[in-house]
Amino acid sequence: MEKKQERKSWINWTVFLITIVVVFMLGMLATSISERRVETEYVYKPRVQVSEWEPRNALWGENFPAEYDSYMKTNESDFRSKYNGNTMIDMLEVDPRLVVLWAGYGFSKDYNQGRGHYYAIDDMRNTLRVGAPGITESEPMPATCWTCKSPDVPRLMNKVGITEFYTGKWSKWGSEVVNIIGCADCHDNETMDLHISRPTLIEAFQRQGRDITQATHQEMRSLVCAQCHVEYYFNKDLPGKEGVPYLTFPWDKGMNVEDMIAYYDEIGFKDWTHNISKAPMLKAQHPGYETWITGTHAKRGVTCADCHMPYMSEGGQKYSDHHFQSPLNNIANSCQVCHRESEEALRGFVYDKMDKVIDQRDQLEKMVVRAHVEAGVAWENGASDEQMKEILQDIRHAQFRWDYAAASHGAAFHNSLEILRVISTGMEDAQDARVKLAVLLTNLGAPYPVPYPDIDTKAKAQQYIGLPVEKLNEEKQKFIDQIVPVWIKEAQQRESKMEVKYF
Repeated sequence: MEKKQERKSWINWTVFLITIVVVFMLGMLATSISERRVETEYVYKPRVQVSEWEPRNALWGENFPAEYDSYMKTNESDFRSKYNGNTMIDMLEVDPRLVVLWAGYGFSKDYNQGRGHYYAIDDMRNTLRVGAPGITESEPMPATCWTCKSPDVPRLMNKVGITEFYTGKWSKWGSEVVNIIGCADCHDNETMDLHISRPTLIEAFQRQGRDITQATHQEMRSLVCAQCHVEYYFNKDLPGKEGVPYLTFPWDKGMNVEDMIAYYDEIGFKDWTHNISKAPMLKAQHPGYETWITGTHAKRGVTCADCHMPYMSEGGQKYSDHHFQSPLNNIANSCQVCHRESEEALRGFVYDKMDKVIDQRDQLEKMVVRAHVEAGVAWENGASDEQMKEILQDIRHAQFRWDYAAASHGAAFHNSLEILRVISTGMEDAQDARVKLAVLLTNLGAPYPVPYPDIDTKAKAQQYIGLPVEKLNEEKQKFIDQIVPVWIKEAQQRESKMEVKYF
C-alpha cells in the first residue's frame, strides 16, 4: 500500500513538473510571437509621408530601415572576383586593345569597371566620356545620359516632360540629378509595389504588342532591372521629336543580337565612325536582360532579384536584401538556397564557364582590332568607298557581336551558350572582313601582312589613335573642382526647401 502511494506521489510530481515546463515553453513562445509582432509593426509603421516621385532615399528609409540600411552597402567597393566585382578597375589599362576598338568614341578616353549603384552619379561626373562643361566646349553627351542614374530622373520627367528631359546636353541637369539610384526608381510610393518609372521599357513592349501592366510580381522582379540593364540607343529621328536623342530599345524585330543588328542596319543607325577603319560603328551598352532572358535561370523562373537581392530575415521580418551585388560575394544567401554544393565548388563552376567564354571573346577581339588596322592601311593606299563597303559592314557586325558579349554584364555565366554562339558568328564576320582586306591590299600593292601596332599599354594605344589624354584629364579636373561643387550647393539649397511630413 505504501509503495503504491509513493509511486502515485512520484507520478504526480512528474506530471506537475512536466506541466510547469510545458506552460513555461508556451509562455516563451507566446512572448516570442508577441515580440516579433511588435518588431514587425515597428519596422513597417510609416513615420514619414513619401510623396510621388520622392527622390530622397533617406526619407523612404525612415519607413523601411532594413531595406535602406542594406541598400547603403552598395557604397562598398572592396570585392574583387576573378572577373571584376565592385572595385574600381581601369579597363583600358587591363586591356589596351579596347582603345583601338573604340577609336573616335568616348570609351577610348576612359572606361572604368562600374562600382555599386551608390556611385552612379559620381562615376558619370568623373568620366572623361561626358566632357567638361563650363571648362571646354567639348561636351558630347546629351541629357539622355542621366536616364538611369537617379530617382531625380522620373521626378524631372514628370515635371518637365519626357522629351524636354532628353533635350540638351547633360550639364543641363547637373544640379538636379543628385540623389543616388534608389527607392523611387523601382517602387510605388503608396503601395510599395514594383513599378516601371522609365517610359522606354513600356514603349518598347508596346511596339511589340505587349502590355507590361499585365506582368506578374515575379516578372517585375526582373523588369525593374530591365529599365536600365539593356541595349539601347539615342533615336534622333522620331516624328515630332526630330533632333532629340530619345532613349529607345532596339527590340522591334526581336531581342537577340541578329534582330538588333537587322534593326540598326535597316534604319541606317551608327553610334560613331571609327577613326581608323572609317566603319559605321555600333556601341553595345549592357544587354543584361536580353541575354539573361533565354538563359537557364530565367527559363526556370529565377529572377534577377532572386540572386542579386536574396531574401533576408531580421527581427522576425523577411525582406529583400537591397545590397545589389555579385552573388559570388554572397553565395550562402544566393546560390546555396537552391544549390547544395560548397561555396568553393559553386565558385569554381562559375569561373569555369566564364573562362571558356572570355577566352573565345578575347580571340574575337584580337581579330577585330587587326581588321581595323588593316582597313586603315587600305584607305592609306587608295581604297575606294565601293571597295570598302562590304568590309566595313563586316567589321561593324563583328565588333557589335564582340561588344554585345563583353558589355552584357554576367552573361558569360547567365547564358554562356548564347554568348558563345554570338562570339562564333562574330568570328565569321571578322574573318570575312580580313579575307576581303587581304585580297584588296594585295591588289592595291600595299604591304601585307600589315604590321601590328605597339599598343601593349593604355598610353601607347591612346597615342596610336591620336588622343590628347593629358589635356582631357586637365580639363576634367578643373570641372570637378569648379563646376561640380556649384551643382551640389544648388541641389542642397533646393532640397532644403522641400517639405517633409511626419505622421
